[in-house]
Amino acid sequence: MEIGDIFFFTATINSWRPLLKYDSYKQIIIDSFEWLTNAGKLDVFAFVIMPNHLHVIWRTKTMNGKETVQGSFLKYTAHQFRKKLLQENPTALAQYEVDASNKEHEFWQRDSVAIHLYSPEVALQKLEYIHLNPLGERWNLATDPCGYYYSSASFYEKNIIHFPFLKDIRNEF
Repeated sequence: MEIGDIFFFTATINSWRPLLKYDSYKQIIIDSFEWLTNAGKLDVFAFVIMPNHLHVIWRTKTMNGKETVQGSFLKYTAHQFRKKLLQENPTALAQYEVDASNKEHEFWQRDSVAIHLYSPEVALQKLEYIHLNPLGERWNLATDPCGYYYSSASFYEKNIIHFPFLKDIRNEF
């Protein structure tokens, strides 16, 4: 992902496990978005946090030290997931164990997807996809996009600001 460009980014929990079905784990992601935007590293335009993956439209603004912002995001959230599981459900932590020299656990799959949003049409298509994701037959998390809290749908459709870090993608093109 190039700094300064807007991307649609998808990250999936390892082996599609439903770690993110719990609100406390979703909050770790929200906290990370908030910190990175307040630190001037990232603009978040839209997101949805599903039970085992997330979609976000964002723009990285600068490196986070020697790391990419997306790398810092994935690493920080993984550390927080591990810490929370150690406190609340240590036996579940074993599901994320890996045989690697540099880490004991892996929470995010390595095949994250980043798609450059090069036009308003492509950006709005991804925005709609994000907001409709919780309504999918597989999920049935809501009957209306605004009925799912861990999404930016209410920001766009009703101007409700649950997440102050959000910026409006429609102002970028």
